[in-house]
Amino acid sequence: MAQLFFKYGAMNSGKTIEILKVAHNYEEQDKPVVIMTSALDTRSGQGRVSSRIGLEREALPIFEETDVFAVIEKMSPAPYCVLIDEAQFLTKEHVLAFTRIVDELQIPVMAFGLKNDFRNEMFEGSKYLLLYADKIEEMKTICWFCHKKASMNLHYLDGKPVYEGDQVQIGGNEAYYPVCRYHYFHPEI
Repeated sequence: MAQLFFKYGAMNSGKTIEILKVAHNYEEQDKPVVIMTSALDTRSGQGRVSSRIGLEREALPIFEETDVFAVIEKMSPAPYCVLIDEAQFLTKEHVLAFTRIVDELQIPVMAFGLKNDFRNEMFEGSKYLLLYADKIEEMKTICWFCHKKASMNLHYLDGKPVYEGDQVQIGGNEAYYPVCRYHYFHPEI
């Protein structure tokens, strides 16, 4: 039975490498998968997923107007699994379309993304994935400053923490630290 999975974690928790690992495992058995990612994330180029350890791969970009159900429904042969990177940037409509892919097309969907932004507010995609996912799993990593579990993302600019601004500010290690709650409020920058 197909299910909608949401795996979330702070920056550097291994979300993209997990996508690449799952894709490899399916494809090694000659079972095609589809990798999709938000068109907003252009760090490695639009339509690419790239892990911090250097592995990367082409992906179908998801734009705000993309009808993901129609895209998957038209594929022949049908994929064995749909893998989504940067799922926090999905809209409610995208998430509902992915539920239809699971329920109507019987194709498992695994979405990976951040739960909360640097202001500690939920992303739209994450909110609806938490509501509609059949299975939810936290991917863990450690705080940049201590040994505790990181559950938040600290944005910094010019060596100073930033707690306000537009929700979507694309960046990696040059702009964000995975941090525990204490160091979110008391960074050691």
